[in-house]
Amino acid sequence: MTIRTIYKVILKVKYTKEEYYIVVRDTGRSRSFAENYCMAQIFRRKNMSYKIVVDSCGELPKELKKDGHFESVPLEIYVDDYHIVDDAGFDQAEFLKRVRESPNCPKSSCPSPERYMESYDCEAERVYTVTLSAQLSGSYNSAQLGKKLYLEEKGEKQIHVFNSKSASVGQTLIAIKIQEFEKKGLGFQEIVERVEAFITEMNTSFVLETLETLRKNGRLSNLKAFVAGALNIKPVMGATEEGTICQLGQARGMVRAIDKMVNDLIEKTKNPQDKIFAISHCNAPGRAQEAANKVRSLGNFKEVFVLDTAGSAVCTPVTAELSWQCKLP
Repeated sequence: MTIRTIYKVILKVKYTKEEYYIVVRDTGRSRSFAENYCMAQIFRRKNMSYKIVVDSCGELPKELKKDGHFESVPLEIYVDDYHIVDDAGFDQAEFLKRVRESPNCPKSSCPSPERYMESYDCEAERVYTVTLSAQLSGSYNSAQLGKKLYLEEKGEKQIHVFNSKSASVGQTLIAIKIQEFEKKGLGFQEIVERVEAFITEMNTSFVLETLETLRKNGRLSNLKAFVAGALNIKPVMGATEEGTICQLGQARGMVRAIDKMVNDLIEKTKNPQDKIFAISHCNAPGRAQEAANKVRSLGNFKEVFVLDTAGSAVCTPVTAELSWQCKLP
């Protein structure tokens, strides 16, 4: 048996210490060589043995979509009788057109427990799930139930479901943080504890271009929506510690509202050189880049990046047709 053959086998089996000596017997190499070689390969295999599941309200950058450690579990969206699965085939332009034309608010349904259970049924030894806020969707509870079903039917596995207490790019940052800790070789429980602490330290702000979605779903009266529209008032919104929505302020016009949002976030940031400032937008790439440029000029952040929102993010109360969500840990 050659080293190459052993390498192929080592990726498929869990080694006991006695099995290390197969290398000695079949290659004629020393015992120390065999043990070091096998330990190195096992360490590499275990480092690859994790999976991060994110419901489709959270955006995944292109590089993460190509990374085999990540899986996006789609929500489903309804605009009247029009049904959409929020996956790679989502047509944002068509969706926004239907939202504008409908007198009703778009609705979304979370992934089923069975769908989450399916995502847990994999070779990964550690599975982390990041859902949008439990205050905004049933996705968190569904993921927890999926975990319970999996453990009952399949047996033990390390699975943890994170309530992001946010949405959209907030979930993205949590997923990135999980992978960062995995790459550092931290244990499962330590990663869970550190990420839960990370969630409590994040700050979310967002601006709505239009209040139509809030008016349609009854969160804003017709009169208030009319007055705000007439005066071109843009609310600056945020998230509470529990993951519900609150208003942080307002400004006349979108430019001033975005400036206020960015300035407020920068002011409350300590040690920006250690932070990531993430921006998500829906159908507003130009303004998103302008906001990112302003952040880069005013703050010394470790990284600033921009993502387009997924379909489900447009349906949640957090966002509307043209919206912003800035998130910094």
